[in-house]
Amino acid sequence: MKTFFGLIGAGGHGKEIMPMLRSMIESTLAGSNYELLFIVENLKTPTYINEYPVISLQAFFRLHGIKRFNITISNSKKRQRIAESCMAQGVLPFSLIAPSAILLDSNEIGEGVMISTQTIITSNVKIGRFFQVNNQCNISHDCIIGDFVTFGPGVRCNGNVTIGDHAYIGAGALIKQGKPEAPLKIGAGAFVGMGAVVIKDVEPYTTVVGNPARLMVK
Repeated sequence: MKTFFGLIGAGGHGKEIMPMLRSMIESTLAGSNYELLFIVENLKTPTYINEYPVISLQAFFRLHGIKRFNITISNSKKRQRIAESCMAQGVLPFSLIAPSAILLDSNEIGEGVMISTQTIITSNVKIGRFFQVNNQCNISHDCIIGDFVTFGPGVRCNGNVTIGDHAYIGAGALIKQGKPEAPLKIGAGAFVGMGAVVIKDVEPYTTVVGNPARLMVK
């Protein structure tokens, strides 16, 4: 039976992730009957991007065979909604971990994660479901990361940091190390701006920017 691997989202991040998926599948399922697809939720007319078929989410659900999915969309609320829709249809997620990523000891990693090239996750890190981490990030020991969290490229998250569900950490942000008895906390739904240097807790559903990171008042 044919297996279809669908990447939901065909924007810039999806284009970067597809070669990583191809490499992973070629190394683990060589000789198997499979196809790699881009999925766009409400696409009207099927097309191709970089020689890969692009179909709608409903067309993906109608395919006959084994269907697996992951989501390249950075908007975490949309990512959750689509993930729940897929699983309600009996379509299971797959995780993507780049061959160049380094994962050390005793980590706990949830389903549907997307760990991009040259990212390092050291030891005793707990990561929730559908975590999306871009290229060349570093996550150090004893961090706890919630569900549907997004890291832009080049994030440096030092040890003993706790990050709530749906938080977004912008490209190049640096997060100071916490303490075992008092982790640095970034709340659920918080937004840390590009290049921000976080040296103290960030409240849920707030935006911080700058060096040192400060609350952005709208």
